[in-house]
Amino acid sequence: MAGKHANVLILDDDADVALAARMLLRRHVAQVATLDHPAQLPTWLAGNRPDVVLLDLNFSAGRTDGGEGMQVLAQLRALPNPPDIIAMTAYADIPLAVTAMQGGVSDFLTKPWDNVRLVHAVEAAFARQALRQPIHAKAGDAAPADADGLLGNSAAMAALRDMIASVGPTEANVMILGENGVGKELVARAVHRASHRASRQFLAVDMGSLPEAMLESELFGHRRGAFTDARNDRAGRFQAACGGTLFLDEVSNMPLTAQAKLLTALERRQVTPLGADTPEGVDVRVISATNLEEDRLHDVALFRTDLLFRLNTIVLRVPPLRERAGDIPDLLRHYLAHYEHQYRKPARAIAATAFDVLCTNAWPGNVRALRHACERAVILGRENVYTIADFGISAKPAVPALSPPLTIDVPRELGTLERAAIAAALLEVKGNISKAAKTLGVSRAALYRKLDKHGL
Repeated sequence: MAGKHANVLILDDDADVALAARMLLRRHVAQVATLDHPAQLPTWLAGNRPDVVLLDLNFSAGRTDGGEGMQVLAQLRALPNPPDIIAMTAYADIPLAVTAMQGGVSDFLTKPWDNVRLVHAVEAAFARQALRQPIHAKAGDAAPADADGLLGNSAAMAALRDMIASVGPTEANVMILGENGVGKELVARAVHRASHRASRQFLAVDMGSLPEAMLESELFGHRRGAFTDARNDRAGRFQAACGGTLFLDEVSNMPLTAQAKLLTALERRQVTPLGADTPEGVDVRVISATNLEEDRLHDVALFRTDLLFRLNTIVLRVPPLRERAGDIPDLLRHYLAHYEHQYRKPARAIAATAFDVLCTNAWPGNVRALRHACERAVILGRENVYTIADFGISAKPAVPALSPPLTIDVPRELGTLERAAIAAALLEVKGNISKAAKTLGVSRAALYRKLDKHGL
């Protein structure tokens, strides 16, 4: 993101929902704006360009058809450089999300959402944006990225690219294995780009985010009247991705009953929407991914063996960053140059001591963690060179700092006491908002408002 044009926009008529999302995301992105009605959008767009939009699908009281949200979606997609759009919808409106995705929505969240899921969705949206835009590196900088955005020149990454080049043009199902943050979706997109389906739809589905009760409807679609609130026929993800590639992320999170139905669809290349009597043929290539350790995939209590053999015709293993430490210098240069350009900051070198620490760091969050550290350094760095503190990494193992005990032996203003109480509660529950709200005896929404009020 760059300057005032670097924005996450939340468009939702529920003030509590918008506030909760803004409070959560402002810890992870530079700017977060909120609007409560589509009528405000043209004025806002006159001076801003969002990178990611969290879009509610209904605004007027009593509206459940999503028509208002679809109009906003078309408006945003018509922009010269359209943002990545994530739909936010109530549980009963989940079927509408399939139609929205066909209209250009890249992902959707159900309300109330899981905080980890929301942050992950926004991170994935930024990753997709980065793939669409060229990297503006300085002259003479290393270019560790190929055309598909896979970073690194190590032997491990070279081997992975070779595998992608060989596997891409085939129709074989591919399973991608790797820890969180290694870039499994980037690998899936690279396989898609190397395939004969490159000009068609690439549809990513986070299997862990789909409610179990609605999973079959989401994957295979439904007919009107198949269940409560099924007011119209809806296509599933298989139908939406027809002719292209369907990426099933974290496929190991599927319950066993759903795994059986997925297996049937893959074997027959047919799906039967809920409420339908006859199956529909589907033409999709399936790529799956999981962060589960490979040996655990063979645990029949977690994953069906027959489904595993159907999905893992080809296995691509994405190495963690600690196993390709030689890529770290190029990755650092790449991301620092990228964010210096985005934030319009001067190019700076990394202090020698900081560079040594960064190159020997374990990076438990892998490339994603390194990327975030570089963004932080560009934003917060004030010296002529980047120091280790700019990256938010300690040269020595960090010792958790304990807050001083809360004492009230001298008179204080009520606001000060309230701020201290909230801070103490958050410390006690390690930042868990739901637990903190319960401890303090307030609702999550009320706590978010107080956090905003006190700048916490």
